[in-house]
Amino acid sequence: MQAMRVLRLVTHARTRQPVLLLGEVDGERCVPIFLRRPQADVIAIGPRDDSVPGMTQDLLVPVVAQLGHPLVGVEITALVEGAYSAELVFESGTRVEARPSDVLALAVREGLPIGMAESILDEVGQPIAELFPDGGDSPPEEQMKEFREFLDDVSPEDFSNPSS
Repeated sequence: MQAMRVLRLVTHARTRQPVLLLGEVDGERCVPIFLRRPQADVIAIGPRDDSVPGMTQDLLVPVVAQLGHPLVGVEITALVEGAYSAELVFESGTRVEARPSDVLALAVREGLPIGMAESILDEVGQPIAELFPDGGDSPPEEQMKEFREFLDDVSPEDFSNPSS
């Protein structure tokens, strides 16, 4: 399992679908994940902040922690026929399957680690340098321009058959 970080949240030009770009923490690859709009809106709000009114999903982590099952991370576990699978990972080792957009929204809100199966990165990972020639740490405006150019040429169907 590779540790991942959020690079950018953008809207795909052709489909108007939100796309979250995850990049390896200690690596050079990234993976775009098409999201559902409500979860993208949560991710856009960012990490939970006590100065901002809470959201419904903000109840999950404190409730399960009080029940003795702290949530320690989320993982994107598989990519089958263009669809990602994901799991919530609890301190006890218990795993609960959930939609990738839900686990990613929860991870961003709670600052939880995001893991991704190495097999996914091997199948669809793109070198960050190809998407962001000036590097992942270039100014956000430049990153957005470069990533939008990439998104103009990709669609969710591009991930439906990674072997082609």
